Amino acid sequence: MSQRETVIVLDFGAQYSQLIARRVREAHVYCELLPWDTEPEQVMALNPMGFILSGGPASVYEAGAPYLKSYVLESGLPILGICYGMQLLAHQLGGKVAPATQREYGLAQLQISKVGQSTAIFDQLPNEMTVWMSHGDRIDAMPPDFEPIAQTVNSPLAAMGNRNRRIYGLQFHPEVAHTPLGKDILNNFLRRVCDCQGLWTPGAFVEESVSMIRQIIGDSQVVCALSGGVDSTVAATLVQRAIGDRLTCIFVDHGLLRKNEGSQTMRLFQEHLGLRVIMVEAQTRFLKRLIGVEDPELKRRIIGEEFIRVFEIEAQKLGQVNFLVQGTLYPDVIESTSVETRAAQKIKTHHNVGGLPADMQFKLIEPLRYLFKDEVRQVGLQLGLPPEIVFRQPFPGPGLAVRIIGPVTPEALKTLQEADAIVREEIEKAGFGRTVWQFFAVLTPVRSVGVMGDGRTYGKLVAIRAISSQDGMTADWARLPHELLAHISNRIVNEVPGVNRVVYDITSKPPATIEWE
Repeated sequence: MSQRETVIVLDFGAQYSQLIARRVREAHVYCELLPWDTEPEQVMALNPMGFILSGGPASVYEAGAPYLKSYVLESGLPILGICYGMQLLAHQLGGKVAPATQREYGLAQLQISKVGQSTAIFDQLPNEMTVWMSHGDRIDAMPPDFEPIAQTVNSPLAAMGNRNRRIYGLQFHPEVAHTPLGKDILNNFLRRVCDCQGLWTPGAFVEESVSMIRQIIGDSQVVCALSGGVDSTVAATLVQRAIGDRLTCIFVDHGLLRKNEGSQTMRLFQEHLGLRVIMVEAQTRFLKRLIGVEDPELKRRIIGEEFIRVFEIEAQKLGQVNFLVQGTLYPDVIESTSVETRAAQKIKTHHNVGGLPADMQFKLIEPLRYLFKDEVRQVGLQLGLPPEIVFRQPFPGPGLAVRIIGPVTPEALKTLQEADAIVREEIEKAGFGRTVWQFFAVLTPVRSVGVMGDGRTYGKLVAIRAISSQDGMTADWARLPHELLAHISNRIVNEVPGVNRVVYDITSKPPATIEWE
C-alpha cells in the first residue's frame, strides 16, 4: 500500500471539531483530531500533508486564548482555518481581528469572488451559496499578501486565501450540514491544495491493519474480548486474518445482556464466523460487585476491571497470552480523553478505554481505535461479514448496567430486559431496524401513580430512546410514528410487571449523550 495520506485537524474547542474529522474521512483522506497544544513532535511524526484549524469559543485577543503554534506555519504545509482558526491566521500573520458590530449566527448567503488567484477552494462551485455562520468576531484587515475571496452582508472578509503559501481561511463552517456545498469546499482543499488522492479506503485499511497486527503480535497468543457487536467482531476478524488460530475469542456473559442475547450471540458466532470462541458465565461475579453502586462512572470502572480479571483467568488456561484485542473506536477515545485545555473535556469513561485497571497483564491491540462507527461497518463488509453482524445496532460494553438508573438488581434487570425486548421487537417489526441507529429502553428510578384495573398503582417509569446518527458522535431523536410509540407503550404497561408509565426521549446529542448514563 502507498504511504498513508494524513491531514491533521487541530482542535481549538469547537463543538463541530469531530464533524471536520468526519468530513475529511468521507473524502477518503485519513485524519486525526488533536488538541491545539499537542507537542509538535507528536504531530509531525504523523507526516501530515496539511492542517485544518477548527473553530472555538475564545477570542484571539483574550488573555490566555489558544493560539497557533509556530511549527504549523513554519512547516510550509497547506492550512485551512475555520472560524476561530481563520481569525488565528489573520491575527498571527499580521491582520486585524475585532468584535463584529453584529454577531452572525445561522444561515447566510456567501458571495464568492473569483477575480483573485487564491480561489482554489471554491473551484467549480457557484458564485453564491448558503453557508452556516457562528461567530462574534470578524476579520477587519487581512494579513499581507492575502486576498479576499468571499463575503456576506455582515462579513466583508468571509474567506481569504494566499495561493503561494497555500493558506486559506473561512469565517463560516463548511463541515456542518447547513452548508450544503461544504463537503465540496473541503474536498477542494484536500485535493487541489493538499494534493491528496483519496487513498483512505476500507480495502487499504484492512491491508495496512493486517500488516501492522502481524508486526506487533509476532508469534504470541492473543485473546479477544468478543461481545457480538460489530466493533469487536470486526476487530477479531482483522486479527484472525493476521495471525490465524493463535487468536482465541472470549465472550463474557456478565448478566447485563439483553433478553436471550447470550444464546443468540453464540449461535451467530457458530453460524457465520470461523472464530474460536469460549463463552464464560460470569453473571454472579459482576452482579456481586455492582451491589448498591449508583454512580455510572463507578459502574463502568467496576465492569471494565471485572472484564479484565475474567480474561486473565481464561488466558491462564491457554498458556502464555500477551495481548488482548478490543473493539475500541475513535468516539470512545475522544469521549474518554481528559485534556487540560479548552479543546477537550472528559464526557464519560468507556469501560474499554478509561475503565481498564492499571495493573492488567495484557498489552492492548485496538485495530479500530481511530475509526468512526460507519467506517467500521464498511471495513466489516470489506472483510465479508454478513449484514446481520455489520449492521447490528450498538450496545454498550457495560450493558444494561448503564440503562438502569441507580443500583443494578436482579429485579431491575428482569424488568428492563422485558421492556427492552418489546421496544426492539416492535421497532424492528415496523421496518425501522436498519434506518434507526439505535433504540432501547431505560429503567428510571422514578415512581408514579397510575390506575390499572380500577385500582391505584405506584409503578416504575420506563423511557424509550431511539436516535438517528451516522457515527454516534452526534445524534438526533428518531421521529417514530405516534401509533408505533403508542403500541409499544401499551405492550410494556400491560406485559411488564411493575411498570405503569412510558415516556419517549426527544433529546438530541448534544446536549445529551445517547446513553442515559
